[in-house]
Amino acid sequence: MLQIVPSLWFGDNNCEEAVNDYVTIFPNSRISQMVYYPNENLSEHFVGMAGKVITAEFYLNGQKFIGLDGGPIFHFSEAISFTIECQDQAEIDYYWEKLSHVPESEQCGWVKDRYGLSWQIVPNNIAELQQTDAQIKALMSMKKIIISELEAAK
Repeated sequence: MLQIVPSLWFGDNNCEEAVNDYVTIFPNSRISQMVYYPNENLSEHFVGMAGKVITAEFYLNGQKFIGLDGGPIFHFSEAISFTIECQDQAEIDYYWEKLSHVPESEQCGWVKDRYGLSWQIVPNNIAELQQTDAQIKALMSMKKIIISELEAAK
């Protein structure tokens, strides 16, 4: 069966730190492989990358990811994010506390973590909580989603 695997280029060369952090946040997570750059004399692309990650294979809640330290050519942007569908307010609060590190990026359940990766932390029934104009208006005024406020706006 075809599996689509997200690959993450860590432009600040902090892949190993990020992967170690992520596997402590999400249940059913593990690092399956961490490969480091070889001798920098093998390629001009390896210069200055000694001790950095050329390939990290890891699982977050069972979803496979690939990560690497690629240097400052590319960085994450809000154009790509990962959605965490939460069962209840306690889960939303947990992931918000663990992942939100850039307060000015917070809006409607979106956060940016300390590695620059964007996440959407939403209730798993978010579509049901956006049925009325009042709910949409309430959602648009939120940073972290508060389920009870969206339910009350119905």
